[in-house]
Amino acid sequence: MFVMQIALGGCLKAPPIHYGLTDDTGGHIAYVLAATHALEARDDIDYVEVVTRRFDRPDLGAAHARPYEKLGPKSGILRIDDGVADYLSKEALEAQVEAFTAAFLTHLDGLVRKPDVIHAHFADAAKVALAARARFGIPVIYTPHSLGLDKAGAMAAPGMARRIAAETRAIAGACATVVSSRDEAERQVSAYPGADPARIHCIAPGATLPAAPDRDAARALIAPWLGAPDKPMILAVARPVEKKNLVGLVEAYARTPGLRQRANLVILAGLRGPGRQGSAEQRRVIAGIERAVRTHGLEGRVALPPEHDAAALAGLYALAADRRGIFANPAFTEPFGLTILEAAAAGLPVVATCHGGPSDIVTRIGHGLLAEPNDPPAFGAALSRLLGDADLHARCRAAAADHEDAYSWAAWAARVADLMARIAAPRPLPAPTRILASDIDNTLTGDRGALTGFAEWRRQGHALFAVATGRTITEARRILAEWDIEEPDAFITSVGTEIYRRDATGRLVFDETWAQEIESDWRIDAIRDTLDNPSIRAQPEIEQRRWKLGYLGDARQAMRIRNRLDMAGLAARVIASHGRLIDVLPIRAGKGAAVAHLAKSHGLTLDHCVVAGDSGNDECMLRAAGRAIVVGNADGDLCHLPRRPGLYRSPLAHAAGLLDGLAWAGLHDGAGAPQLRMAAE
Repeated sequence: MFVMQIALGGCLKAPPIHYGLTDDTGGHIAYVLAATHALEARDDIDYVEVVTRRFDRPDLGAAHARPYEKLGPKSGILRIDDGVADYLSKEALEAQVEAFTAAFLTHLDGLVRKPDVIHAHFADAAKVALAARARFGIPVIYTPHSLGLDKAGAMAAPGMARRIAAETRAIAGACATVVSSRDEAERQVSAYPGADPARIHCIAPGATLPAAPDRDAARALIAPWLGAPDKPMILAVARPVEKKNLVGLVEAYARTPGLRQRANLVILAGLRGPGRQGSAEQRRVIAGIERAVRTHGLEGRVALPPEHDAAALAGLYALAADRRGIFANPAFTEPFGLTILEAAAAGLPVVATCHGGPSDIVTRIGHGLLAEPNDPPAFGAALSRLLGDADLHARCRAAAADHEDAYSWAAWAARVADLMARIAAPRPLPAPTRILASDIDNTLTGDRGALTGFAEWRRQGHALFAVATGRTITEARRILAEWDIEEPDAFITSVGTEIYRRDATGRLVFDETWAQEIESDWRIDAIRDTLDNPSIRAQPEIEQRRWKLGYLGDARQAMRIRNRLDMAGLAARVIASHGRLIDVLPIRAGKGAAVAHLAKSHGLTLDHCVVAGDSGNDECMLRAAGRAIVVGNADGDLCHLPRRPGLYRSPLAHAAGLLDGLAWAGLHDGAGAPQLRMAAE
């Protein structure tokens, strides 16, 4: 594939990058360059071209005036002249997008080989890419990096209405929106009109330190600022803009008893050396940091170097880790948080904002604490706790060492390349005669060896394959990717309350007819109010869905919830699973009803369906389908399922049990099943 990426803002060039050189020279450039490197390393990628504006500003670097710059063996930067020679800030760039689009389309028109996919970064680039799609039919992937709706909720900013409108058009128009965290996918992007969860993909990037660490350079950078430079370090790295809340970090450091005695605070806030005055906002934030340092008498304890290079930055991460320090990200909201991953790569524990992507990263890696950035004492208390608890700090360091299990650029490139291939050449589904609907966790997953046999079964095309899971589509995709399971033909998610299936072109779409069917009698606000009780614990907010409320508890607690709803006259289905999860759904919903609806949409019935599961939220489909498989590792939730001719309990666990059941159902020749059974015994 020939992949083109478009990123218009900031000073984009081959490394090294001077982050913070301008307001718009930030983390998205690190993302674009790392993504390019990861994609070009793949055999299925022929070339990656990064497209940006050409401008001539010697003070920002001569490279930006060059029409072309080589990046790697299969990649380069193409700079297009849009008629304005000067560097343009994000605000000024808005008026120039039309001229850039015209120049870009002219360039494409002259290419013998058009790109197979365009990946646009930010809404201005998406506008350009969507114009190319309209003219040439080139599929478009969009990555927003930061979103106006979320920013508007955290702080006021001029021009926000126009920005949100542009992002709305990008999300609605792109073939796929690729974001980095579950929070972005399920809360931020999904809040926009026209957002379709089927086209929103959470594909986490990797951690990349900008250079080999130079500890000596790092020491020299901060020593002039500090009275005791060998103390443990609280390190923050962010552009000096208000949303990063760097002044709030100084306040938290100053107000927390004992913190200034135990650690220094080091803030890398962009590049502000000679000739680099920065924007009015940058100057205002730096002045606010300096004022807070003076007000609280923190001279000699806070370092705010105006200049640094990539090696010194990496050296600071390393020094902070060496001295049992911590990394701090106090942003009011953070779309993702590449610096949180950089800290993990350096083995440095973190205290991060609880708003946005860092909550996803810290939860998955486990290398630090989350705190409320709007509450300086609470943020300071988290800093003090992590700094002062040696056992906690050691556990966080150990977790950081395993960060690549959760975040790697190679894994990102594999998933994005697969997505690009699917949207560039969608494959219509043949009319199915049978459907297999399987749970994911502990039914499909759990045995990688058996999944090899399942992948071969899928290639033979015996049936339409759907997953039926309690997870959201975002999380379902993540787990499937972690287990190297190819995306299914259909998703039944959130315990059978959402269905995503292929249309006539092979594109995955949200099933609106199913949503309308289960909406009747679903009084979600009344149900939520009725269950708002100290004795009933809700699952985290991100687990709550439009047609599913999640709670914590066992089967007895589920019965209490059911009784409470019955007494209130509220119709709902209450499902307990895994001994700890309770889901409250519309009375017409559930995995069994969803499988029946999916079958009906293909002109089939439940008699044409084979289902497989292992827990309580699978029970209704195991009872309803013509053929049902209970894998050998099933929970006790399913012990009471009555025997019937269409139900098979496999002695084998996970995907081995699924294959065994498929042989029983006549959908598999069973060649591998005896071997698998012998291995299990």
